[in-house]
Amino acid sequence: MPDANAHLVAGFHARGVLPHLKREGGTYFVTFRQAGTLPRDVLLRFKAERESILDHALAAKRPLTWHEQEELFRWYSGRVDRHLDCGHGECHLRRPACAEVVAGALKFFDGERYELRAWVVMPNHVHVVIRPKPPHTLSEILHSWKSFTAHEINRLLPEKAVPFWQGESYDHLIRDDEDLHRCWHYTLMNPVNAGLCAEPHLWPWSSAHVAPPSSAAGYGTVQVRETTTGGGTPPKPAGGDACAT
Repeated sequence: MPDANAHLVAGFHARGVLPHLKREGGTYFVTFRQAGTLPRDVLLRFKAERESILDHALAAKRPLTWHEQEELFRWYSGRVDRHLDCGHGECHLRRPACAEVVAGALKFFDGERYELRAWVVMPNHVHVVIRPKPPHTLSEILHSWKSFTAHEINRLLPEKAVPFWQGESYDHLIRDDEDLHRCWHYTLMNPVNAGLCAEPHLWPWSSAHVAPPSSAAGYGTVQVRETTTGGGTPPKPAGGDACAT
């Protein structure tokens, strides 16, 4: 009997608005965002714009080619992320205590269930560059992050936000070292490009912040801190919830 979860590990599948291409042992650029951060008309317009890319693959019942993946990455990073960076929605992750919940959850199983190559918590969305470690799947990891953080963040908010996260996430299977560097650089530079800080290491909720670049290194060589983690439930962070400026 075929494994019903095999598509979560390898192959192409589509659900909701976004396509998903998985490869066992692969590294991914992933974005997940708060619910309500993209207006419905914007989502529908973006969906229509990418239909021509997906139609060819779906009609042929084949995975997206690398060229098609590149097109989708440019479509997402150039259009969708620009809307997210405008700060639509409630932007609860602008509160330091809420951002700390997410940052702590991302780092907690680093080195055990996955390898984090880069990450950043923005006011209304999160970017990560991640390689799941078998038998853990990307879908399982994302579900764990979103479930835990939604519960903990709602404990901090004066009024619960339900749902807190948009149900579907965006993931891009990274092709090679050049693609990895681009996704990693894009992740760390997101706060700068969004006008939130002058340099990547100045944004508190980023892998660049915990390992700022030396005077001899450019942003293309910023290293992500290696974190030792244990099992169990991610710890609850301390800190206030005043809005960041």
